[in-house]
Amino acid sequence: MDSATVDGFGLEWTVYDQSERDPESIRRSFERYFERFPFDELDESSLGLDVGCGTGRWASQVLDRGPRLVALDASAPALRVAARTAPAAALLNASAVELPLADDSVDFGFSLGVLHHLPDTEGALREIHRVLVPGAPFLVYLYYAFDNRPGWFRALWKLSDLGRRWISGLPHRRRLAVTRVIAATTYWPLARFSKLLEGLGKDPSRLPLSAYRDQPFYVMRTDALDRFGTGLEKRYTRD
Repeated sequence: MDSATVDGFGLEWTVYDQSERDPESIRRSFERYFERFPFDELDESSLGLDVGCGTGRWASQVLDRGPRLVALDASAPALRVAARTAPAAALLNASAVELPLADDSVDFGFSLGVLHHLPDTEGALREIHRVLVPGAPFLVYLYYAFDNRPGWFRALWKLSDLGRRWISGLPHRRRLAVTRVIAATTYWPLARFSKLLEGLGKDPSRLPLSAYRDQPFYVMRTDALDRFGTGLEKRYTRD
């Protein structure tokens, strides 16, 4: 584990514990992430694993669909938030690369926006594979390397990444303040411009941050801290 990353996310999920977020917004995000997940193959006896549960917002949604769930996170403060959000989950404070679970003991799993923040992402995937029963579904969301985006988009991202490297090294209070400014001056205007274009019958999907056009400002503040406040980040091509 990278201790600075773990501590940073513990602070993030303490500040943005998602309790102020519109429940409908959480539901929409969950359905987008889990659109292809085979919930119809699971029942009340199925045991799942949420790798990097954070606030437990996805764990809570999964539990509402019937199965049992272990919510794992390396951050103890994050797990304290998850205990309130998903009280029916079994909480586990551990690293994704050293899962304290038996081989072939988990019926399904998911990890959203977590494994690209680990020093050994591939090792974590091998460990997750070890604990899943053969053929079990596993949903993973990783940052992509913009390999399907034009050159100007990748250049813009490289510029923003320089900012991330600086911001992520700031003390937490300053990191929080700077990312709130970024959310207000960059995320919100671009998201609302995309929403305007969509209302005019245009496709805004190729614009930066257009994915936030239906999200509340709370999500923009959270994700600005998530994106710019984390020093360890990896990106993956489709291959």
